[in-house]
Amino acid sequence: MGEQINVDVYSEPENKNAVQIAQNATKEAKSKNKNILIIDTAGRLAIDEVMMNEVANIKSAVNPNEILFVVDSMTGQDAVNTAKAFNDRLDFSGVVLTKLDGDTRGGAALSIKYTVNKPIKFTSSGEKLDTLDVFYPERLAQRILGMGDITTLVEKAQAQFDEVEARKLEKKIRKNQFDLEDFKQQLAQIKKMGNLKDLLGMIPGVGKAIKEIDISDDAFKGIESIINSMTPFERANPDVLDQNRRKRIAKGCGKDLTEVNAFMKQFDQMKDMMKMMNKMPMGARMGMGKKGII
Repeated sequence: MGEQINVDVYSEPENKNAVQIAQNATKEAKSKNKNILIIDTAGRLAIDEVMMNEVANIKSAVNPNEILFVVDSMTGQDAVNTAKAFNDRLDFSGVVLTKLDGDTRGGAALSIKYTVNKPIKFTSSGEKLDTLDVFYPERLAQRILGMGDITTLVEKAQAQFDEVEARKLEKKIRKNQFDLEDFKQQLAQIKKMGNLKDLLGMIPGVGKAIKEIDISDDAFKGIESIINSMTPFERANPDVLDQNRRKRIAKGCGKDLTEVNAFMKQFDQMKDMMKMMNKMPMGARMGMGKKGII
């Protein structure tokens, strides 16, 4: 993870003395003029007296500015008990709530806040770095109530979509020039936003409906393989894709011809919808949006 975000990581694999490692890491950070040092202590699923003593000794040795308690939101009451035990010993400054992609939706957050009276500062909904978010109480409340989290969804989209490119895309759509290369680029942008099921769960009313449905992060791979089997000319000019070309594309991506035809039919329907919307006056578009068509 350190390599992924270009951050130095200090370790002593052979040293079993956690306090000594923390002290050595502090010296190393100061010698390299680092202004932030994160000490990641060993985790446990239950209260462990040996570990409790270890983290207490680390606190005394390095005197950290902040202590964050990382808790699995799916462990329920156990999370609350563990949080209380750690807070009694360490008096930590905040909580990081993980696994919010689970069925609990973060209800443990309410219990922990009530029990230890410490702020929840960050939340995480997966294993990757882009799933770590700043905690917003009102957004978690919406998730607990099954109302989605449209604000976070919009922020994720804004973080990934380039404004200049978005304007270029808008012009192409208005001129009915949206092609398969544009479509592929939009899929890539959506994938950067995070786990697909988590993204859909942020849409009000959708989260509960897809709760039992397994949505793979590889959901777009089939479509991407079809587009990748096309030539640049074919991507830019979808209308030239006759049955002979489609047979070649199907063979190239290992798909049935029916799958290629089905995808092209959906793409054509999407373009027809875009074309129809472009012909409407702005007021009519807004009116349709209120009825749920867009």
